[in-house]
Amino acid sequence: MAARGWPNPVGAAAARVLVIDDSVVARTVIARIVDGHPGFVTAGQVGSAAAAMEFLLRERVDFILLDLAMPGLDGLTALPGIASIAQGARIVVVSSSAAAGAAATIRALALGAADTLEKPAASDMSGAFARLLMERLERLAAGRRHGLALAHLPQRTANAPAAFDVVAIGASTGGIHALSGVLQPLPPAFDVPIIITQHLPATFIPYFATQVAGMAGRPCVIATDLMRLRPGQIVVAPGTAHIRCIPLSDGQSAIRLTREAVPSGCMPSVDPMFTSAAEVFGARMLAIVLSGMGRDGVTGARAVRQAGGCVMVQDEASSVVWGMPGAVVAQGLADAVLPPEAIGQLMVLGRRI
Repeated sequence: MAARGWPNPVGAAAARVLVIDDSVVARTVIARIVDGHPGFVTAGQVGSAAAAMEFLLRERVDFILLDLAMPGLDGLTALPGIASIAQGARIVVVSSSAAAGAAATIRALALGAADTLEKPAASDMSGAFARLLMERLERLAAGRRHGLALAHLPQRTANAPAAFDVVAIGASTGGIHALSGVLQPLPPAFDVPIIITQHLPATFIPYFATQVAGMAGRPCVIATDLMRLRPGQIVVAPGTAHIRCIPLSDGQSAIRLTREAVPSGCMPSVDPMFTSAAEVFGARMLAIVLSGMGRDGVTGARAVRQAGGCVMVQDEASSVVWGMPGAVVAQGLADAVLPPEAIGQLMVLGRRI
């Protein structure tokens, strides 16, 4: 099979991949696909989650290909534990139950998987599946290579205010993993309220809020009507309503939940959150658009820029889907295009007065 994408730079170490699948045939075929591409090498093949954890305690890898349906500890149950000992390795779920939009797919992304891919029968793993698998790994590898060190970041983006009073983040497919990169650099002293609209079914929002709290090391709650925005707190939109910001008579701000139809068709939608926050906070607002399908967030980003606020978007290399951030860039509305970790670092720098 001809290799596609980036070649392995001369002298650079190949990215190490661990394959976890209870099927010997599937493991062998997937390992052959990985080893057939420059820049990647199969570091190990194991048939259970327990064996994977034992392997990861001894060896370091860059990527993990994880099946979900396995005897004993299944992939979804094991995913958080695997991630915790994987030393930053990106996890791609490769499973027959990981179809786009499937409950297992959404839960895997909520648990920290960087991407998912539906696995066909072993006899159908050549051709389209092999190409898609390596495209996923190449894109994730490119995102790792393009990460920016804090020392090389500017003090603020061209249109960033000296300080901001709220951060609003919009995301969809691939956004949960990106959120981890944005939130983890935040120190405990970072006390700006953060509001998040993530496209997820309502039943997953409670788990998502718990996951975000763990990522950020600070409280995260699901938005309720007339909830006040408080320093150091993260608020996520429920799956059944948009977040809108409103000013209060005492100079503070609060959230209204609305359910009107919006042009993007999303519920919840990023656009009402961005647009209303721009009306309340003006130039003291930071809007962030992360990985996701479609164009939700473009209208809101335009309102933020018109109000003097700052818009940062995730770069294409690190995005699972560059639809939402790419649409903002295409309209000339992005002040910065960066990997998630660099966005998080700039959030901290932007808060310093």
